[in-house]
Amino acid sequence: MGAGFLPEMAKSLLMTSSLSSRTKLLQLTGVSLYNTSHGFHEEEVKKKLQQFPGGSVDLQKGDNGIGILTLNNPSKMNAFSGVMMLQLLEKVIELENWTEGKGLIVRGAKNTFSSGSDLNAVKALGTSEDGVALSMFMQNTLTRFTRLPLISVALVQGRALGGGAEFTTACDFRLMTAESEIRFVHKEMGIIPSWGGASRLVEIIGSRQALKVLSGALKLDSKKALNIGMVEEILQSSDETKSLEEAQEWLMQFINGPPEVIRAMKKSVCSGKELYLEEALQNERDLLGTVWGGPANLEAIARKGKFNK
Repeated sequence: MGAGFLPEMAKSLLMTSSLSSRTKLLQLTGVSLYNTSHGFHEEEVKKKLQQFPGGSVDLQKGDNGIGILTLNNPSKMNAFSGVMMLQLLEKVIELENWTEGKGLIVRGAKNTFSSGSDLNAVKALGTSEDGVALSMFMQNTLTRFTRLPLISVALVQGRALGGGAEFTTACDFRLMTAESEIRFVHKEMGIIPSWGGASRLVEIIGSRQALKVLSGALKLDSKKALNIGMVEEILQSSDETKSLEEAQEWLMQFINGPPEVIRAMKKSVCSGKELYLEEALQNERDLLGTVWGGPANLEAIARKGKFNK
């Protein structure tokens, strides 16, 4: 046995064990980034957030497999109150369990997306420890949101500011109305993004453009956002009802087909994004096992067979 063999074998064993644990983590529904081992005590954070009421996060689940998640606090430009943060987690859990779901639109009530966190809650949670605990809570929620087996799109009307801008990055796609804007105003508040927005922004537009946007040097009106690849399209209508219809129509092109196939596809893309190649390939193989020989697959083969005769 060569001297170089043992280190290689050890490395291989290490890779195998870490592969499986990381892959399992992504495969499990409802697993969060942070827990008590990170000093994160979810119930304590929830008690604090419960003290700041106002607004709601509403969810409609359509028969067409499209859910509509509405940030509803119009008197404060749909800013997130503490209760809304808690409700967002509840809706994410509901969506994790919606087996018929294929797509999701995130929007704000009354023609604006969201102005971020409600300042009443921000002022009350004034210590560094409070800020980090809130960061962990929202990163947990939005990471679970990004891993939903649904193809998601943020419909940005009016302004998406601060935490609102961060939420748009948790969606697979973004659409804007002509007059809307996305602004990461964190620097003006003397902080940086804390809901995972900076990390996801780099993934979407690259590090150089992300620095321009986060520093405020590049202001993302709809045209600039389209130009740098932050959004897919500028919608024709700015009317609340019509733009929602447009967004639904746009999303339909991605979700034609059986839920189990669309959901497996989204899961495979998540693993390709988050895991090392070997892990992602294994996860893709496992996901294939859930649809190969399934009803949609057998039906498609039978259909093709008729044409090939």
